[in-house]
Amino acid sequence: MAKKAVATLQTGNSGRAHSKCIKMVKSPKTGAYIFQEEIVLNEKVNEFFK
Repeated sequence: MAKKAVATLQTGNSGRAHSKCIKMVKSPKTGAYIFQEEIVLNEKVNEFFK
């Protein structure tokens, strides 16, 4: 799945303007940690991690 996401981002000039970010978040229901993945613009990376 990761290869497909990377391949679709690299078709065109705007491929380097995006980054795949992975954040660990604690679930409010179970208390277990889950991973939240999102492809964001390089300028919005800091907002994603806040």
